[in-house]
Amino acid sequence: MNSQARSPIISLTMYGRNEVKVDSIHYDEYFSIPAHYVDAVRRAGGTPMLIPPGGENSAEHWQSILKVVDGVIIIGGSDVHPSRYGGNAEHPNLTKHDLERDASELALTDCLLNDTLPVFGICRGMQVVNVALGGSLVEHIPDVQEKDIHRNEEGGWQVQGLIADADSKLAKTMQATEVSTYSGHHQAVKTLGEGLRITAHAPDGIVEAIELEEHPWFVAVQWHPEMSAAEDETQQRLFDELVEEARKRQLVSSY
Repeated sequence: MNSQARSPIISLTMYGRNEVKVDSIHYDEYFSIPAHYVDAVRRAGGTPMLIPPGGENSAEHWQSILKVVDGVIIIGGSDVHPSRYGGNAEHPNLTKHDLERDASELALTDCLLNDTLPVFGICRGMQVVNVALGGSLVEHIPDVQEKDIHRNEEGGWQVQGLIADADSKLAKTMQATEVSTYSGHHQAVKTLGEGLRITAHAPDGIVEAIELEEHPWFVAVQWHPEMSAAEDETQQRLFDELVEEARKRQLVSSY
C-alpha cells in the first residue's frame, strides 16, 4: 500500500462551447465552469480535473478517462434536449440547448452506472442521471405549479427549503434533514429513472434529490450546493463526502 496517497482527482464536467458567452475579442467559443465548483472540491481536499464535452463518446473513451480519476461531478447548466426523454422540443420556455454536451454527459453517465466511482450530480447533472436511466423531465415547472419557488422573478437564484429522507446518503452526509438551498432551475424530474430513489422534496413536492440505490455513493441534487458551500457546512459536506468516498476507493485499489 502507498502510504503517501495522492489527493483524490475529481473530474468535473463543463459548460458547452456555446453555452455561456465569454466577453473576448479573440475567441467566439469557450468551454467554461463556474469557479464555485472548483473551490468546493479544493476545500474538500480534492484535485479538480475539468472534462469538456465533445470528442469521442464511445464507452472505451470514457472508461479510459475514468481509470485516472477518483470521483465525478456532473455540474449544472442548460436544459437537456427533450428528444432525449420524449419531451416537447417545441416548448416556448426551453433554454438554449447544447446537443454536444448532452451526448457527452449521457455517454459518461452510462459508463458511471457500471462503475463504483463516487458520483455527484448537480441541477442539470441530476436531470442527466434521471434521463440516462430512462426517466423524463417536466419541461417548465410553472406548467405544473401555481407558484414557482425555485427561481426568482428574473429567473435567477432563489433560496428555498427542502426536506431529505433521514435514512438517505444525502441526509447522513449533510447531517441534516431540513436545509435552505440556492436554486435556479425551471425543470424537474417527471418520471423517475430505473434504479433511482427519491430522497428529498421541496415544499411544493418537486423532487430535490435522487440516489442510485445499488451503488456505493451516487447522489444527485436539484439545487446548487456550490453556491453556499463556503458558508454552509451542510452544503460543503456534500463535496467533502464525495472526496472522502473517492479517497476510500483510492486506498482500497492501492492494495
